[in-house]
Amino acid sequence: MQTAPIAPRLEALYERMLLIRRVEERLSQDKLAGKLPGAVHLCIGQEAAEVGICDHLTDTDRITSTHRGHGHFLAKGGDVKAMVAEVWGKRTGICLGMGGSMHVADVSKGILGANGIVGGGFAIATGAAFAAKLDGKGRVSVCFFGDGASNQGVLMETLNVSKLWELPTIFICENNGFSEFTPGREVTAGEIADRARAFGIATEVVDGNDIQAVWEAGERAVARGRRGEGPTFIEATTYRFHGHTEAEKGILGGGTYRDDAEVESWRPKCPVTRLRARLTDNGAAVAVASIEERVRAIVDDASTFAETSEPADLELALGLMFHDQAA
Repeated sequence: MQTAPIAPRLEALYERMLLIRRVEERLSQDKLAGKLPGAVHLCIGQEAAEVGICDHLTDTDRITSTHRGHGHFLAKGGDVKAMVAEVWGKRTGICLGMGGSMHVADVSKGILGANGIVGGGFAIATGAAFAAKLDGKGRVSVCFFGDGASNQGVLMETLNVSKLWELPTIFICENNGFSEFTPGREVTAGEIADRARAFGIATEVVDGNDIQAVWEAGERAVARGRRGEGPTFIEATTYRFHGHTEAEKGILGGGTYRDDAEVESWRPKCPVTRLRARLTDNGAAVAVASIEERVRAIVDDASTFAETSEPADLELALGLMFHDQAA
């Protein structure tokens, strides 16, 4: 866990947030160019909520993710080239091209997987937290989820057992205001954070686009979990600039669920832009330029690696689905 004040970490945090942003921008271009198989759900605009939490974690801490999981994977230290190759459906992908965009995982990094099921990570993260309590090594388990998943019944079950057994579960709700194509206010009653307060769980609501606010909340939550003081619930208010999926125009058939003015009203709150301005205002313009060049090279390399890799071995699917049937 990082114990130093956030200021010395800002450049590293900016680099990780920018990496997520640039990787996803490239994936958006690739999807629109017809190069990627399957759906692609991007977290552009939500990077602070992911990096601010994961900066406190080690490889032995576990996280569960969502269908919008590229940012969680990269924030936790997942391999960029292997993730991009996975989204491309290549055998060099982190899951051998078998998982695709919605199922990136790397257990060696504590990344238990993205999940195409809304709310699918709650029980997995809570089980990992139970294991962490049993092994007594001060590990924590983090569950990232969206505001849409806050209405799943399994959230209540896992909040209950996490508090009852004082598990080191950290629930992170990335409240971006939408449940797929529906504004959250139309499907969610009350305040999301109150779901956790009802169980007596330590709860915070923070500006999810402010890296410092998220980082400090994450520091408190992780420290609490490592000390054996039970679960924490953090609601991080944020916004996604892209659609639910990169193919949503075709899905909506000309319909819309938000207007351009709303999207533009959030631009000044962009977490990457805000942190960049803070760094340059504090005299780190040279460092920022170096970071941006380094990230550009990493993304170019990952993209080339993915595009030139061999396609996934389709026959492998049989062996993964049915035991001892690969031959």
